[in-house]
Amino acid sequence: MGHEDAGHYAMKHNNKTTDPKIAAILEKEAVNSTITCKKLHAIAKNLGIKPKEVGIQADLMELRLKECSLGLFGYEPDGKNLNKDIEISESLSSEIQKMAPNGRTSCIQCWEVASKLNIEKKEVGSACDKMGIKIKQCQLGAF
Repeated sequence: MGHEDAGHYAMKHNNKTTDPKIAAILEKEAVNSTITCKKLHAIAKNLGIKPKEVGIQADLMELRLKECSLGLFGYEPDGKNLNKDIEISESLSSEIQKMAPNGRTSCIQCWEVASKLNIEKKEVGSACDKMGIKIKQCQLGAF
């Protein structure tokens, strides 16, 4: 959903209902109706559920996601937090090319590359952006 849909996130989930347990945690963790990608992933891990389930609950509560771990959205003032001047190592370039032969990859694949290469997730996001690789399938369902 784009900026024009801000505040209408629940519309993505017509047949879903709010889980009171998850909602209580999200309400406690949210600040000014926003919550970070990192917090949502931590909540999912602590509850032993998939990040997408927590993302759906955040949408149902109309919480705006911010500070994407890959740097793709939710940063002030410009939205993204990508390093346009990143020097892409040969190993990172190779891993990205393997995971995105068609010019697209997923959030989880980017996280896996970051873990494998022991680098920050934002480095992978920045490298993908610089290489023209589109990242789809957010683990939280934001995109």
